Amino acid sequence: MSNETMRRFGYPNSLVVEYEHWAVLVRPDQPTLGSLVLASTSEARAFSELPPEAFAQLRTAVSDIEAMLAAAVRYEKINYLMLMMVDPHVHWHVIPRYEGSREHGGLSIADSGWPKLPDLGEAVKLDDAQVAALRDWLRSETYRSS
Repeated sequence: MSNETMRRFGYPNSLVVEYEHWAVLVRPDQPTLGSLVLASTSEARAFSELPPEAFAQLRTAVSDIEAMLAAAVRYEKINYLMLMMVDPHVHWHVIPRYEGSREHGGLSIADSGWPKLPDLGEAVKLDDAQVAALRDWLRSETYRSS
């Protein structure tokens, strides 16, 4: 099951891992390497509208994300931003934070906001091939860290 917000972030092509109530997607604009979207698979437009099972499964999704990103980009902090201003369904922007830059597959992205707020305006816009490469790399890290 998908919703408009998930599709806006490239679902299913950007899908790293999917749970019953959540989908982990590569964020097409990368303020830091490994930035993701953690999206509810429901039509809920308010956090309080999610079913209890989604809240229970959220712990698993977050634990998996943190293990995957620790292995992949060695983040120092992680930010979960629930903005929902343009894309209406429940979702977070997951931004791994680090001093300096991180690299993979010819892509190098500095955390230009470190150590303050993430600088979303300085995000690197990925093309479809870069999204797919990042997705595949993070999928491999997901299964390695499980």
